[in-house]
Amino acid sequence: MKTQIDHLVVMASSLDVGVQWCQDTLGITPAAGGEHEKYGTHNRLFKIATPNYPLAYFEIIAINPDAVIPKRSQVPRWFDMDDVSLQKAIQQGPRLIHFVSSTDDIKTARHQLRSQGIERGQVVHASRKSSKGTLNWQITVRDDGERLFNGTLPTLIQWGKPDAAEPLRLHPRNSLPRSGVTLQSLTVSHPSATKLQAAYESIGLQGVSVQAGDPNIVATLQTPKGLVQLQSLGL
Repeated sequence: MKTQIDHLVVMASSLDVGVQWCQDTLGITPAAGGEHEKYGTHNRLFKIATPNYPLAYFEIIAINPDAVIPKRSQVPRWFDMDDVSLQKAIQQGPRLIHFVSSTDDIKTARHQLRSQGIERGQVVHASRKSSKGTLNWQITVRDDGERLFNGTLPTLIQWGKPDAAEPLRLHPRNSLPRSGVTLQSLTVSHPSATKLQAAYESIGLQGVSVQAGDPNIVATLQTPKGLVQLQSLGL
């Protein structure tokens, strides 16, 4: 089983705020993204891939104020986006809150986590339209929408429809131009670092350093404004 960083998740109070933050902090304007009708969210994206992180891209996500979700279809949003404390924190500015890891066997990866007493969530199918066609993916989403371990345990994703012959043919990285921003490293810290490290190893996750300490995700990026570190700071 091969698992690697797929994308970083920054939550903003609105996409307009997220775009302005990106321009001010990283020195670029993110590309268009899309809408996630089931969860009432939308995003902007840009590529941050390097040889060490070949799939990596960056997602700025926000609740879509124009989304209309029938009451019978409403479910908790992914990435803890309904959490009141998180929503309050991002009123002070967009914040790195999570990362998603791509795996070539999402069902086995989920089972490996469950064997350690970690319920990563059900595997659900999702999709959105892109300039290159419809993007399909399978992703783990808990019924309560929680990220777990203060966001340091990645959500799992497998691109393509179930049993797709070419699961990575339609991946966001394929439609995103070089942005001028690249991911240099990703480090996480948590009081349960030993358990977190065991979880990473069980799913074959590479490219993330784990340390004991207060909950935090630190992404180091090379940008037009120089080296920039983004932190989750316990959110």
